[in-house]
Amino acid sequence: MTRREWAWVSYDWANSAFPTVVSTFVIAAYFTRGIAPDPVTGQVMWGWMQALVGLAIGLLSPLLGAIADAGGRRRVMLLVCTLLTAMFTAGIWFARPEPGYAAWALLCVALGTLCFELGTVFYNAMLPEATTRQRLGRVSGIGWALGYAGGLGCLVLCLVLLVQPNPSYFGLDRGEAEHVRATALLVAAWLLLFAGPALIFLPENHAARAPWGIAARRGIAELLGLLRGLPRQPVIGRFLLARLFYTDGLNVLFAFGAIYAAGVHGMGFDEILLFGIALNVTAGIGAFSGGLIEERLGARATILCALVALMVLGGGMLLVESKSAFWVLGVMLGLFFGPAQAASRSLMAQLAPPTEVTAYFGLFALSGRATGFIGPAALALVTDITNSQRAGMAVVIVLLATGAAILATLPRARGGA
Repeated sequence: MTRREWAWVSYDWANSAFPTVVSTFVIAAYFTRGIAPDPVTGQVMWGWMQALVGLAIGLLSPLLGAIADAGGRRRVMLLVCTLLTAMFTAGIWFARPEPGYAAWALLCVALGTLCFELGTVFYNAMLPEATTRQRLGRVSGIGWALGYAGGLGCLVLCLVLLVQPNPSYFGLDRGEAEHVRATALLVAAWLLLFAGPALIFLPENHAARAPWGIAARRGIAELLGLLRGLPRQPVIGRFLLARLFYTDGLNVLFAFGAIYAAGVHGMGFDEILLFGIALNVTAGIGAFSGGLIEERLGARATILCALVALMVLGGGMLLVESKSAFWVLGVMLGLFFGPAQAASRSLMAQLAPPTEVTAYFGLFALSGRATGFIGPAALALVTDITNSQRAGMAVVIVLLATGAAILATLPRARGGA
């Protein structure tokens, strides 16, 4: 791999600590079990928070992506989003295990998630400049694999340095959940430490540099032009519509997986961390192999195969009563996370016109977040009505199936050509 390719994939290693530790395995479970009045109420509160964040991401990502294209400032905007993500993540440290701190915890996670997701718009848009068109699938897959490895590495450090030691190596008060809250500080430090290569070595199109005001006007015009032109891009339009549904399902699965495990199967923080470690190992294997498989099958077929497997295994996880069966199915499920996401990213890079790639990745983010409030809101509503976490999580299967059905209508040719 070239230096640019390594610099690009290294950011996946850096930023994946946030969704792994904060959104999925540690802080989400800490909120429902340590801060919220009870797990069901915690899942409802977390769901409405994720819904509002999804709406904000859907509104902002296409606009900021178009402005980054017009102003030649992808790397600068990635830097700003990285710093803000780290700052809001560190703020979670101050969320003590009391219901009175629920609003503060939700605010920090919401703003951190918003900045994290906006940052991925600029990061993903740099993929075509970091490698050749022929290597898009391979490099994207390696990036996802490194992301899972980075999330795993940070998760292991959280477990062995902070969560498990009793007494704490750092004098952390377990009664105040400081051993859990400190994981947010570790994530912030991890992100700042490892984001450097991407922010230094990835190329920036300085020839397109324009003042912020001009860039904003050009960006808005470009975005409006893209939206008006989508009817003339039926393949891109259908792909984005399909991704709108299946990514919403994946986001719900990530955001509520640990909450479900804690509430339904009674997993404690130690066991959730071990489950997360196992899941990240299989997810990394799946992401790396998925990039190689994509080179043979094409991005569309790779995504479809992954979605079908996720529906089958996810449905099994909702039905089983045994914790050991839940473990086995969950670890198998991890094999198909990476291929679905990495192949989606490379397919968008193949379809997008080179001069408008960031704006299209803004639409790509929009397609993953435009209905991002519907999945968590539906989960929160179903959970509240049925008083059942299992019934709420069934929303995931419906979203994945809808996205797969639309994606199946795309042309079979690789890249959607």
